[in-house]
Amino acid sequence: MRPSWILLASSLCLVTRGALAQQPSDAPVSLPPAPTVDDPMLAPMPPAQHVIATWEETLDLIRNRSTDLKTAYDEVLRAEGQVRTALAAMLPTINGTGTYSHQVAGSSTALTAAQLTALGPTLGPLFNGLGAAPIDQVTLAAQGTQPVLALEAWHNWKTTKINVDAARLSYEDMKRTIALAVANDLIAVITAERVAELNRVGTRNALERLDLARRKNALGASSRLDVIRAQQDVEASRAALVTGDESLREAREALGLALGLPMQVGVTKELNLDGLVKDALDTCKVAASVEDRADVAAARTKLLVAKRKVDDVYYLFLPTLNAQTNATYQTAIPASDGTAVSSWNIEGVLTVPLWDGGVRYGSLRQMRALEDEARQTLESTRRQAVVQVEQARRSVTVAENASLVAKNAQILAAENDRLTRVGYVEGQGTSLELVTAASALREADITLALRQFDLVKARVTAILSLANCPW
Repeated sequence: MRPSWILLASSLCLVTRGALAQQPSDAPVSLPPAPTVDDPMLAPMPPAQHVIATWEETLDLIRNRSTDLKTAYDEVLRAEGQVRTALAAMLPTINGTGTYSHQVAGSSTALTAAQLTALGPTLGPLFNGLGAAPIDQVTLAAQGTQPVLALEAWHNWKTTKINVDAARLSYEDMKRTIALAVANDLIAVITAERVAELNRVGTRNALERLDLARRKNALGASSRLDVIRAQQDVEASRAALVTGDESLREAREALGLALGLPMQVGVTKELNLDGLVKDALDTCKVAASVEDRADVAAARTKLLVAKRKVDDVYYLFLPTLNAQTNATYQTAIPASDGTAVSSWNIEGVLTVPLWDGGVRYGSLRQMRALEDEARQTLESTRRQAVVQVEQARRSVTVAENASLVAKNAQILAAENDRLTRVGYVEGQGTSLELVTAASALREADITLALRQFDLVKARVTAILSLANCPW
């Protein structure tokens, strides 16, 4: 009778498997409830020391604490100082001097006229005043100079004013560059936080699979090899978790440095990435063309300054005309006759440069070389701007396609992992398939998160690559 019962049981098993095989492939198959797992590494990352909530708060920190922005503004102030220095060369200058002279040698008794006559016409004048009482002298003088014809000074003054425009354009481009860098750092922090969260989800799933493998092994339904493979998967997920947490810390620190804070700076979960793109568009206005971008305009202005500096050297070959006045007052202490000597004169001074040893010719060669460097810098900046704008625009399409592909891959990986776990619970498949499917799902989840944030980054870059930021 026992063989008959065994045959009947075998037949029932075959019928049951056949019925299961005839079910539609898309029929929902549910997993048993996941076991409860606990691990210290599953604890979420602690919040950063400082948290950013809005884009406006980010701009306020940049204005107040960015060293790069302040350095660029100092360049504007320095250029304005050069304008004032150049203007001084066209304004009058007034100098005053005071001299006090004390006679060291001498006596209280001077030679008489008869004694001087006796010395003769040759020695008499030499001993005139010898032996007289020492007399100190006080001399006061003032000199004023007004340039009348100074073409080089006038030209240089206008050159320095143009240089202020170049410094201001560089300052505006620094705003665009900083805004782009900070926006990318914000997205990097959000991305790292999302990856860290996915790593914890992956580690939790790996621990659940390890618990399942241990239970099956305890019931004799699996081998020790299945448990070892599950343990390897847990360690691999833990390694990814540790690396992801450190990447998050570094991303927070990079954001802190960009904002001028020597600490980790995080981002609130309420910060909407679509809102970030909108805020970036509101604070930075898209330029009409590459020629209107601040860095290209600054390079073009610097080329104009370099050309004018060449002309400045040519003006050094021209004569200059100055009007001068001198006033002098001189008196003796003690005064012998109670009188003082004073004078005042006005004169015009025409200076014609003839030869200075070749200084002007050397300066001319230097300024011409600097002009060519400025021209090459302008061309290089223009080429880079064209390529950056084109790449930024193209990156949006590339990021959209990559995000769509990653989404499809994640859906397939999730379904593959679910079916593999169902089959493993029912005794189908191996632990290697289970671990492989789980690893593929973790990678697909992380890849999808990275591609989604890359899309936001590409959109922000596309906006700021051809924009001026007057905030």
